[in-house]
Amino acid sequence: MTGLKEAVRENFDASVPAYEAYERRTGRFGALARLLLAEMHAAADRPLGTLLDAGAGSGISTAVLAESGSRTVALDLSRGMLRANDAGAPVQGDLDRLPFPGDSFDGVAFTASLFLVPDPAVAVREARRVCRPGGVVGAAAPLGWVDAEGVDVFEALDRDSRSPAGADEVAAALAREFATETGTWRFAATAGDLELFHAIPAMAARLYPGEPPAERVRRATDLVGAVEGTVEERWRWVAGVADEPA
Repeated sequence: MTGLKEAVRENFDASVPAYEAYERRTGRFGALARLLLAEMHAAADRPLGTLLDAGAGSGISTAVLAESGSRTVALDLSRGMLRANDAGAPVQGDLDRLPFPGDSFDGVAFTASLFLVPDPAVAVREARRVCRPGGVVGAAAPLGWVDAEGVDVFEALDRDSRSPAGADEVAAALAREFATETGTWRFAATAGDLELFHAIPAMAARLYPGEPPAERVRRATDLVGAVEGTVEERWRWVAGVADEPA
């Protein structure tokens, strides 16, 4: 396991309580999963009998996928997250080396995970390998938080908020392997939501990746504590279809 992947795994192992606290307040990850599943169904021309929740976390997205009636497998690198996930068949594994044979799934969903890998193209090729011809893939990646004037809130704070891979890189990787459509989701939020989001160690790493979890959360929440009022959270979605054999 590379140093970056090990850091991501450790971040999410330490993030379960804060991750679930943010979800209880905002319902954001469940909303992302529902919206992404709707786009995947719109792209598909067949029922999605089997789904891989790739980067399943504590099970918020897994539960949404399973509610659709699909047999859902929950895969995550973090053992801590999988221990909290009782919504699907849990498998610990790497998005870059999926532990499944080819043509195993009707769909692969990266609800909020593909932007966390060093090279999305590698994980997307794996998704294409395990996705049956005519199957679908979906992914969501953060575009950031903006103020009432549409300005990135971190510009005023003089700090970059970065994932290992950006939303454009995620979309480009998917477009190379699938016939894709993409768009943007916008969520009204408060400064308190922004602060709670960055109380998640894995998300605070977007701002202070070199710090230990407790220190990065302290610095991140201190930083975003200067933001007031309402903000808008933006995510980019991508849904694609795997080509049928000629």
